[in-house]
Amino acid sequence: MPTTNTNSHGPADHGHGSHDTSDGSNESTALLPSFLRGEIAHEGESGRHGFHPRHFITVSYKSSNVVSQYVNFLWPFVLLAIIFRYALPSHHLWIFGLAYVGMIPSANLLGFAGQEFAKKMPKVAGTLIETTFGSIVEIILFVVLIVKHREPVEREDGGNGDEGNLIPIIQAAILGSILTNLLLCLGLCFFVGGLRKTTQKFHAAISETGNGLLLVAAFGLLIPSAFYSALKGETTIIKSSLGFVIAETKFTPEILQRDILKISQVTSVVLIIAFGCYLLFNARSQHSVFHEVIETDEHGDLDREEDQARMRYTGTETTVALIISLIFATLLLIYLVEQIEAVVESGVPDQFLGLILLPLVEKAAEHLTAIDEAYDGVINVALYHCLGPSIQTALFNGPLVVIVGWILHKPMDLNFEIFMIVLVVLGILVVGNFLRDGESNWLEGVLLVIVYVIIAIASWYYPNPDVATSNGIEGLAASTGSKNVTIDRALLKDLLAMANLNT
Repeated sequence: MPTTNTNSHGPADHGHGSHDTSDGSNESTALLPSFLRGEIAHEGESGRHGFHPRHFITVSYKSSNVVSQYVNFLWPFVLLAIIFRYALPSHHLWIFGLAYVGMIPSANLLGFAGQEFAKKMPKVAGTLIETTFGSIVEIILFVVLIVKHREPVEREDGGNGDEGNLIPIIQAAILGSILTNLLLCLGLCFFVGGLRKTTQKFHAAISETGNGLLLVAAFGLLIPSAFYSALKGETTIIKSSLGFVIAETKFTPEILQRDILKISQVTSVVLIIAFGCYLLFNARSQHSVFHEVIETDEHGDLDREEDQARMRYTGTETTVALIISLIFATLLLIYLVEQIEAVVESGVPDQFLGLILLPLVEKAAEHLTAIDEAYDGVINVALYHCLGPSIQTALFNGPLVVIVGWILHKPMDLNFEIFMIVLVVLGILVVGNFLRDGESNWLEGVLLVIVYVIIAIASWYYPNPDVATSNGIEGLAASTGSKNVTIDRALLKDLLAMANLNT
């Protein structure tokens, strides 16, 4: 690419350093040295210093696009959620609903502040940082859920004792986050992008790398579930209701659960290492390729002039926005988690809550950003905002909550419901098929959204873990109050007949 003088904003850029790329020390060099030198990209400069309340409020309100601007009208729900939480704590569904809606502007501000921070960095570094900030809400959600988790206990009144068991919801939320990004967000990006341009073309460096990493991540997430499914029938300690032992071996359900937990913990460490390699690959090995792709997309942005004319945060204002949004997002997520039991008791299934509802709200900011970029014709950046968070969830955020559970001595593992993990693998394969030709259109977007809607419908009717489970004996144990495993019906009849003869 020919070099150009990027210092084109006149006096407003003085004091921030020159950005003449002719010396090869700026965007054309590898990421890490430039990042450590603290160079600021000209697109993110505000021409101001310090903190100015009026400018801060104006920039926050106008946000990055029209949709995000309208989202800011939802801020009163944040205040109402806080008031209801302390003034009317018994109104659980109201608190959940208000906090759920209030999460949207909070996540939007966090995403916008992340964008502003990213614009002050070299382009590839900025894109990686922006994606990371977009996933902070998800990390907070997972950590709050695992901290609030309580071990199921047997109850004397015949209840299942499953209250406070949030691990199934965490597992569903991990997979739901991946599905939401790959099917809903990417589908909407293809659709809105196709409304302005018949066909949008994207670079193979982003689509192929992203899809390959997702397949590897899906393989890593699938292994503990497949391991459990293959061996759960081999645990043959069986005690009848009459009290005598029918069969006994050394391979018990408890040993299998312990092995699954260890496999999940080690797999999580390996997946996090893979995520580090992915970051290094983007930052060093393929920096010039990704930089060229992003640079080309930016020059093709249909709203480029309008975006460049927008007011910017100063560095101080960016920090303040990040702190404010993180505080509100954390509070609202805590309120959401506190009301989950009441929401489930009201009739919302666990799996629908984790797979659909929670990912929708915690990914709201990322989705708005990606859809806006696709509408502006910046399809490669939009594609990265769909694939990047999915990769981070599979390789980092999900494994991170397993490690946090390990530290807190809570049995968080990667033993997902087979139904759920199959949905993720099929979703990755569907998206990979659409990405193969390097082009997208509005019809492909509609099809991806339709697949997501079908999954949402199925998850609504999928039984809660305490009713039925396709990948474990926990449901049976909870519903019967014992650790029995399934016995063949003919064998059970013979055993009952023997018991009657003895009596």
